[in-house]
Order: sequence, then C-alpha cells, then structure tokens
Amino acid sequence: MSRTLAIGDMHGALKALRQLIERAKISPEDSLIFLGDYVDGWSESASLVSFLIQLKKTHNCTFIRGNHDDLCYSWLTQKTYNPEWMIHGGQATIDSYSKLSEAEINTHLQFYQELINYHIDHNNRLFLHAGFSNLHGPHREYFDETFYWDRTLWETALALNPNLKPTDFNYPKRLLLFDEIYIGHTPVTRIEKTIPVNASCVWNIDTGAAFKGPLTAIDIDTKEYWQSDPVYTLYPNENGRN
Repeated sequence: MSRTLAIGDMHGALKALRQLIERAKISPEDSLIFLGDYVDGWSESASLVSFLIQLKKTHNCTFIRGNHDDLCYSWLTQKTYNPEWMIHGGQATIDSYSKLSEAEINTHLQFYQELINYHIDHNNRLFLHAGFSNLHGPHREYFDETFYWDRTLWETALALNPNLKPTDFNYPKRLLLFDEIYIGHTPVTRIEKTIPVNASCVWNIDTGAAFKGPLTAIDIDTKEYWQSDPVYTLYPNENGRN
C-alpha cells in the first residue's frame, strides 16, 4: 500500500538518508515530501542533492525550499555569501561542491530553482520548511523568505494554552487554517526531543540531524515514523553543525 512520508532536515547527511530509505522500506509506490535544508552541515551536501535528483526519476518526490538551500543557491549563482552561513555549515557545502563538474552544478541549479515554498495536499495538510505569518494563509504571504525562515508559527504552537479552544477569539488564526501543518527548520532537540513533536496542528519533523539527533521520516496518515542512527555517529570524523 502506498504511503505519504514527510522527511525532515538532512543537512548533507546522505548516509542517514540511505539508512532511512532502507529502514522505512521506501518504494516507488510511496510519495515523499522533503521539508527542506538538504545542505550545510555534514560533508555530503552536493552528493545528497545529486542523489535526490536521481531519486525523483523513480519516486514521487516533492521538494520544499529550506533557508540553507536558499543560502547555497545564492552562493552558487552570485559567489557571495553571508559570513553567518559559514558558521552554520556553509563551509562543508562549499567543500562538497568543489568535487562537482560545471555540468553537474548546472543540474543542481535547476534543482534549487524548482524547489517550492509550500505544498497543500487534498486533505488540507500544509507542508513547508518553517512557517508563514499572514493570517489568511500562505497564498497571501508578502515575503517568500518567511516560508523558510519564520519560527513564530512553531513558537506559537508550542506556547499555546492547551485549555484554549479553537472557537475562542484568542486562538491563533494561523492554526485554524489547516488540519495539519508539517515543518522542519527548528530542531526539536532544542526542547530535548529527538522524535517528531506535535503541538496543536503542527508536526515538527526536524529531529536534529544537523546536530546530535537522527534523520526522521513520518507517515502522515498513521503517524508511524522511522529514524536513522544519530547522524553524528555516521560521520565520526566531522562536527556537522555541533
């Protein structure tokens, strides 16, 4: 039976993705929704993107844009970067791209250009990297950067009073628009978790693969999930973003 799996932030951890595909027994019948941040952190950023480009030829894949993907694309096209990017995994990405030919890099540029900011399925479930701020929904968002940089959606969901009812005037309007929202961006390791965390209608699937956590895929219908080993154990001679 086919499944729809949401997959969290990978940050160059191709070994973890391969492990996850094996453990979740992912097949071409499954639909895969990647929540962004394919690069920056571990040493295989460029190789991971190449792998995803090939995966799309045999699997039904949806690729969401993450903030690190946007930073990498800016570097690839403009050869400039924010110094903060180097602190947060950019150097590992630059090093990984030094091994690619110009033709391969051009293929990657097309991949980055085709990333989407958000996806809404037929069951009114929203998938995006970070969040949105417009109370009328993502289609009314003023700034694209919000989709892959915002943290207020997750912070709002986490801080919500569990006694507040959806019918209450003070209930956050953004959390009423969709039956479920799937995000990455803010690692749940910040709240000392390494499994998917649900707050209100929001599911955070970033389980800290860039740091000390595993990479995670979740079946959005059954909520069964699969994880790689803690990613840092797969790259023992690297620091990732730790």
